[in-house]
Amino acid sequence: MTNRPHDHDHGAGGHASHSHGVVADADRRWLAIALTLITSFMAIEVVVGVVAGSLALISDAAHMLTDAISIVLALVAMRLSARPARGGFTYGLKRAEILSAQVNGLTLLLLGAWLAYEAVERLLTPPEVAGGLMFYTALAGIVVNILAAGCISKANRTSLNVEGAYQHILNDLFAFIGTAVAGLVVLLTGFVQADAIATLVVVGLMVKAGYGLVRESGRIFLEAAPVDLDPDVIGDRLVSLREVTEVHDLHVWTITSGEPALSAHVLVAQDADCHTVRQDLEKILQGEYGVSHSTLQVDHAPPATLDVSRYGVPEPEPAHCAAAHGPVHRDEAHAH
Repeated sequence: MTNRPHDHDHGAGGHASHSHGVVADADRRWLAIALTLITSFMAIEVVVGVVAGSLALISDAAHMLTDAISIVLALVAMRLSARPARGGFTYGLKRAEILSAQVNGLTLLLLGAWLAYEAVERLLTPPEVAGGLMFYTALAGIVVNILAAGCISKANRTSLNVEGAYQHILNDLFAFIGTAVAGLVVLLTGFVQADAIATLVVVGLMVKAGYGLVRESGRIFLEAAPVDLDPDVIGDRLVSLREVTEVHDLHVWTITSGEPALSAHVLVAQDADCHTVRQDLEKILQGEYGVSHSTLQVDHAPPATLDVSRYGVPEPEPAHCAAAHGPVHRDEAHAH
């Protein structure tokens, strides 16, 4: 039985690294442009919100603050995750972007809770609101958010980090639309509670986006399998290869956004070539499931295991092999 280290570098050398660097630079440029647009308008909106007495505008400005923070975190995380692995950080700092996404989600939830409290108070004791100022400022906010969302949409949104920033801005766009409608209602009818109602709509959007980010980043931190990769299905597919008799210790997790990883212990027939089987399995994982980062320990199955399995009798599990999902046998996979 031969165990051989698996080289995880599937890139095309310097050319691939250069291409990745160019893409990352473009992503940072688009994020920086969006950040400039958001922070500039946010400062204006805070002043106008105080003058107009509009909680909806102030809540929009607070939401824009979280937008700005999310983009700053995204830019910082991009820098950190690009650093090469060294020392005890064997994966580098790739999880920095997932930490950033979780912070983004938590800020949305906490800020949403505060704004909900303020909005309920205003529903009970509504203050005076300048509907016209509120309406026209919200229209300007819609334009700014469309431009900012357009910038971030050009970046790599497969990154949970970039997607988090995009969701922030997209929700802010919807919030401004709600604020514009509320401002028009106040302007035309004098119904000042429309300001608080618009704020609650903003809160709903913030909670929805925040929960999604916390849930997805939490799955990654808890080493859960990606939602589109079922370990049981993958195990059945691996054991369907003619030379494979059993798969143990199958683990699937995500290193960072778009980088699933897998490890498994594979038993093959006595006359099979371990290295050839490993290469075939890696091609299946890469081609059918998009898993390019895999660690496979491939060994020859003990003779007793091979003999007993022919008669469907449960075979003894190797001492060094504690299965995560339970061993997957050829006969079991065919029965599925």
